[in-house]
Amino acid sequence: MKKIKHIIEIEEYQSFDELESQDFKLLEKAQLACKSAYAPYSQFRVGASVLLENGVIVSGNNQENAAYPSGLCAERVAMYYASANYPNIPMLAIAIAVESDEVKFTKPLAPCGSCRQVMAEYEHLYQLKMRVILSEPEGRVQIINGVSDLLPFTFNATELKGL
Repeated sequence: MKKIKHIIEIEEYQSFDELESQDFKLLEKAQLACKSAYAPYSQFRVGASVLLENGVIVSGNNQENAAYPSGLCAERVAMYYASANYPNIPMLAIAIAVESDEVKFTKPLAPCGSCRQVMAEYEHLYQLKMRVILSEPEGRVQIINGVSDLLPFTFNATELKGL
């Protein structure tokens, strides 16, 4: 038997003000997207902004539905919009912001497994790591330098082809 350890490195900032200007701008747009999230059931608003290689930033937010499986997370809304409107332009980073009137966040929240899988798909497609910038309303920020750190055992087209 052999044990394998997976270690990730996370950059943590205590305030948005410590961020580089591009990261600050991306996170600011994610926070703005939170404001218009459609979350009447959970009151849990999420905004996401994606930085494309051409410098364009696109945003999305969570969209809930009374038939719960019909809703969609902010991260996937933003990535699918980016892919649909800017095909073949790699995604360099995604910033995620959360807010709620009912929950006090004590740390930045990571995306769900489905969103991680979609991020992994785009990383695989472009063969380029996507930085993940997570925040909590009080200002603490964590930056992960690739989706594979959030989802270490990714499933992609390589596995489908048996390679």
